[in-house]
Amino acid sequence: MEENKNIQSPYMEEEYDEIDIMELLRKLFKDWKLILKWCGIAAVAGLVIAFSIPKEYTVVSTLAPEIPTKSNSSSLSSLAGLAGINLNSMVSTEAVYPDLYPEIVSSAPFVVDLFPLPVTFDYKKEKLSSDLYGYLKDYTHGPWWGAVINFPFKVLGWVMGLFREKQEEVEGYASVNPAELTQEQEKIAKAIRESISLTIDKKTYMVTCTVTAQDPHVAAELSREVIERLQTYVIDYRTGKSRKDVEYYQQLFDEAQADYFDAQSRYARYVDSNQGVVLQRVRTEQERLQNEMNLKYRLYDNCAQQLQSAKAKVQLETPVFAVVNPPQVPLKRSKPSKVKILLASIFLGGMAAAVWILWGRDFFANLKKKDEEEEAPAKA
Repeated sequence: MEENKNIQSPYMEEEYDEIDIMELLRKLFKDWKLILKWCGIAAVAGLVIAFSIPKEYTVVSTLAPEIPTKSNSSSLSSLAGLAGINLNSMVSTEAVYPDLYPEIVSSAPFVVDLFPLPVTFDYKKEKLSSDLYGYLKDYTHGPWWGAVINFPFKVLGWVMGLFREKQEEVEGYASVNPAELTQEQEKIAKAIRESISLTIDKKTYMVTCTVTAQDPHVAAELSREVIERLQTYVIDYRTGKSRKDVEYYQQLFDEAQADYFDAQSRYARYVDSNQGVVLQRVRTEQERLQNEMNLKYRLYDNCAQQLQSAKAKVQLETPVFAVVNPPQVPLKRSKPSKVKILLASIFLGGMAAAVWILWGRDFFANLKKKDEEEEAPAKA
């Protein structure tokens, strides 16, 4: 029994460090002035940050693209059937799904085409006009700390540039190659990509276009242009082959029409010049010209049907975009939220002060004491 009493469970030998909440609160209350001081400093820093971030305006628009199915062509097929045109074999699957729209908008050719977009904006209480490239280059700015952070890299680039071959710098977009952009053009293209965001609803395929700019009118104009160019891109992509077919069948139709009219004229001239002649040779030549004219007419009629069929296919494959929520000029800025930045700064300042009072001050004091104890024997 005595041995059992002396044997203690290992769980009973464990000691748990309990945190005394009241003791922590007393320590914080004791240094409440320090906490207020840190919160005040953090509030000033938050205000500096809030007023240093440039204003930005956001335009949100929604559009519903057409997702074609075979049922969509039933009415058109019934109408085309009256003309002897079969459209059942023309229904093709969607090649550009809405899931690819964000990739299209962020592609280099799409972004580069936005460089010459004319925009109007307010700058220092004046109404100015420029293209999007010039606006982003000369009339937009970032927070001041961005210039401070980039300054060493600029100096390094300038120093390295002294040892490189001097190349002719290309400014603007007078000569632009989407596959090989200059440093300035790439900077502007990156700014455009960051200002445009497309999100797709996987269930309804609703497309939400979000455009952000430092001027509300620029944001609205850019949003409208992105939607129009996206629609044009998708329409051109889906109907590209069909439009080429229309051009091809139009060429065949024009040639067949000219051949038919020529055969018809030759037949009419021959009949007019041989009226009343009963020779078999004349009748044989007349039948040959008539058969040739009938053959040209059948070819001409066939080409006309093919041309109408190709035009119907273009109409069938042209998607329809319903702009549910069109772009509007925003009246209020979307960011920065000065109140949120101020409250977050005060909260972080208070948390930092609390950590310093509860653990940081003692931690550094112990380190200093340990260093002094290590230095004492060395001096002795």
